[in-house]
Amino acid sequence: MIDLRSDTVTQPCKNMRRLMSNAMVGDDVYGDDPTVNELENYSATLHGFDAALFVTSGTQANLLAIMAHCERGDEYICGQSAHNYRYEAGGAAVLGSVQPQPIENEPDGRICLEKVRAAIKPNDFHFAKTKMLSLENTIGGKVLDLDYLESARACTKKYALKLHLDGARVYNAKVALGVDIKEISKHFDSMTVCLSKGLGAPVGSLLLGDEELIAKARRIRKMLGGGMRQAGILAAAGLYALKNNVERLAEDHANAKYLAQRVNELPGFDSSAYQVQTNLVFLDVNEEIKIDDFAKTMFEHGINITPGYQGMRLVTHSGICRDDIDVFIDKAKEYFMRCGLK
Repeated sequence: MIDLRSDTVTQPCKNMRRLMSNAMVGDDVYGDDPTVNELENYSATLHGFDAALFVTSGTQANLLAIMAHCERGDEYICGQSAHNYRYEAGGAAVLGSVQPQPIENEPDGRICLEKVRAAIKPNDFHFAKTKMLSLENTIGGKVLDLDYLESARACTKKYALKLHLDGARVYNAKVALGVDIKEISKHFDSMTVCLSKGLGAPVGSLLLGDEELIAKARRIRKMLGGGMRQAGILAAAGLYALKNNVERLAEDHANAKYLAQRVNELPGFDSSAYQVQTNLVFLDVNEEIKIDDFAKTMFEHGINITPGYQGMRLVTHSGICRDDIDVFIDKAKEYFMRCGLK
């Protein structure tokens, strides 16, 4: 199956599976799993933080960060398109009693810092206390540049806010910018890293921060049912991913640019309005195209896509090569010819 739905569909490679099968394990809730401990210590050092916590998902990692930085009745500012606002089932509000204050993202993914300043609540008991600004990098495949991150850091310091990064695809940003990961992470009080997207691990994310934040997050993780036992089998995959699968993300970015060019050969498909910076390709689809029927036909030919995702989104990853893209385009052209579209 040529799966263009998401980079979450990546499969662990043979070397990763071998390390998983041979991983030393213990009970992580007791702190006894040596491989989990190694992953947390290694990742904390790698990203320039005091401590790290291995969790089941990026959604859980973001929720832990929000609940550790904020108390009930507090507020965090984020983008209108932020994953931890739109796509995480309202967890901050439902489980943390923390109010999100979304601000519309700019076309390049940024949040206007003047609008952030205007959204910070005064010290008045009528309002929720603004405690945190959350950014996402990459967001919709777009990379936040280092100058913007520095300006955001200055803004949050001025107003005594914590600055959190949803870094689900932060390594795509690192590769696109051509910098060490610490050039991004140094601006933040906390950040998440998803190991199970482009980095190719089967499960898991990291939350990084200072020791006090991670200790609090560890307690909340237990409260949320996120304590894991012999999790070293999964942590071994995360270690392999961080040590071996970062630089190859450049291949995904190149393939995404190639896909964005070729998809414009299809009638009614147009990616020209969306700049491809990393591994996400967005495109507009003409209303005349029966997109659900198109997706069904592609699936019958071994190609899996998500119809109607923000127009349409196609994602490259370790399971997609140039030949796969060519097969997709050829099968799509055959479909449109049968439909009488050229």
